[in-house]
Amino acid sequence: MRIVSVLVAVTIALAGGATGGVTGGAAGARDLPQLFDVRGVATDDVLNIRAAPTASATIIGALPPDARGIEVVARNAAATWGQVNTGEQSGWVSLRYMEPRGVHIDHYNLPVGLSCFGTEPFWSLRNQGGSFDYSTPEIPGRALDIRVAQDSGLAEDLRRMVQFSGIDGPATAFIYPAACSDGMSDRAYGLSIGVMMSPGGRLLNGCCSLARSRF
Repeated sequence: MRIVSVLVAVTIALAGGATGGVTGGAAGARDLPQLFDVRGVATDDVLNIRAAPTASATIIGALPPDARGIEVVARNAAATWGQVNTGEQSGWVSLRYMEPRGVHIDHYNLPVGLSCFGTEPFWSLRNQGGSFDYSTPEIPGRALDIRVAQDSGLAEDLRRMVQFSGIDGPATAFIYPAACSDGMSDRAYGLSIGVMMSPGGRLLNGCCSLARSRF
């Protein structure tokens, strides 16, 4: 009964009823999370990462002038600053110097570079193009074949229901845009995931990232 409930919820969410998802019309390039490239910064300068979305806030990090594929997970109310991660915390950069590059979807209908993880128990899933690399402290790396990654049919919508080979039988994951925290740092994420590794098994919850770089 639990599996049926989860699948029903996923079906409703893909149809447009998930909080934080696209509810109507084609999703535009402004939807987050999104990957950006730094643009318009002098070669001998950097793009400052600040503690708050204002030019007077404390500088907590920096992006080089040629930085590419930087994940922006949120915007301020005026849509002039974007939230990014730096080290073990998140900060803000001026979107005046950031250009959206889009998210590359592979032949298996998942974002290239997608990585997801959760705590208690510690686990991770990384998209390896046709399979998930699944790791826990007890299982340090196992390839799980992806059977289908179903989208909503809306352009730029990152929601996915993924069916793949689990550890003890078929597994299901639902990836959807929603603010997420790892619970161990001040990093911020724009994608969440729910994973059921086997029929009737425990539902795992976690966060996902589109980029694996750490500035």
